[in-house]
Amino acid sequence: MSRKPELRGRAARLARLFPGGRANQAARTPFVLLVVLLLGGGLIGLLVLNSALSEGSFKLDDLQKQTKNLTDEEQALQRDIDAYSAPDALQRRARELGMVPGGDPVFLDPDGTVKGVPSPAALRQTTVPLAPEALGTPSAGAPTPTVFVPVITPTATSTPAPGATPVTSPTPTPGR
Repeated sequence: MSRKPELRGRAARLARLFPGGRANQAARTPFVLLVVLLLGGGLIGLLVLNSALSEGSFKLDDLQKQTKNLTDEEQALQRDIDAYSAPDALQRRARELGMVPGGDPVFLDPDGTVKGVPSPAALRQTTVPLAPEALGTPSAGAPTPTVFVPVITPTATSTPAPGATPVTSPTPTPGR
């Protein structure tokens, strides 16, 4: 008993352009499924991308911490090198090894002549404590002994060697 009203004029023309009934809804179902799949796939893609960025962020943080630790270690080692290469530390270590300061420098010319006044170093008797490295490594429980060794150190004399040509000012060595 339900009867459809009959359309006239403009409404009739528009109704003829659209297929009516059940076929209209059947055509929408694949489109709706496609949109839902695209939205779901997009959300899953964003989740995977966000997880990858988070993992990269954690790796970056770990690498920055490692870089900071290595930089701190490098600076500590550089401080040690600077401490060992300081003039007073070098002088102390040279004395421990029995070295003495040199006198005025003497230079040799390419033809074999000597420029300067060479002089032998005079010997002086002193006692110097040896460094623990020079004694060897003691056992873990034994105390480290201190050993004093007599060292003969030269002192400057003013007697020139025979055949030396005195020079008032020494010429510097190239590259030094």
